[in-house]
Amino acid sequence: MDRIENIDFCISYLLEQNQTQADIPAELAEKQRLLRALMNIWKPQPLSKEFLRAQNAELQAQLTDKGVVTMEDISASGSTTPLLWQGDITRLRVDAIVNAANSQMMGCWHPLHACIDNCIHSAAGLQLRAECAEAMSSIECPPEHEEYTFNGTVYRHAFTTETLITKAYNLPCRYVIHTVGPIISDGIPTKEQERQLANCYRNCIGLAEANGCRSIAFCCISTGEFRFPNRRAAEIAVEACKDAPIKVIFNVFKDIDYDIYRELLGKD
Repeated sequence: MDRIENIDFCISYLLEQNQTQADIPAELAEKQRLLRALMNIWKPQPLSKEFLRAQNAELQAQLTDKGVVTMEDISASGSTTPLLWQGDITRLRVDAIVNAANSQMMGCWHPLHACIDNCIHSAAGLQLRAECAEAMSSIECPPEHEEYTFNGTVYRHAFTTETLITKAYNLPCRYVIHTVGPIISDGIPTKEQERQLANCYRNCIGLAEANGCRSIAFCCISTGEFRFPNRRAAEIAVEACKDAPIKVIFNVFKDIDYDIYRELLGKD
């Protein structure tokens, strides 16, 4: 199959699995948007080898279109650690990237949402949601964890600061480390929530090191949708990572975060 036939097959397959109807658009960019939206609402279930081959081919083509960023590219911006890099975290060829996950730990369910959770799952492929779902299935759920039933399977919610390491699938990194940061409902974090955010960074570093990683790229955990103030979150991140035994990259997307980290890391 050529690329158009391939992506049309993926869309048709997921429309059937999701029991959804939609017209397949003509333009490649619109096909990609529809495929991503269908991936975002996909409920964990068996996937055929033919679909996985087709999905992987399209996601690898998208990665080629975006371009891979290596450690050498990142280090070119400065030799000191932690390193700072602005751009799309799904392009980084490092040992581990960090995903700011919700308590379900299965990715964002809102079609085409711009959050980091959605971006990472969409670029990695449906295998990532399937692996996360298996990890969170609550066959023997500890009593202190809240259970919920979804699509006929019992899962548990992750607790704040919990981390989970998975394969990266179609991402150029080796692993994805998912962590649940504190949600700041009023935008004013408590001392406990500041401690929780610091532990997210420390727990991710510990899990990465335990799995043989020498480098880890952090997104801005708990900012954005979770409403942790950007500057305070960056201050906590820099302090928590200052003695990390592995190479740390602070990956930012917004200009405001780039400016804050440049100041805190003394790169001005």
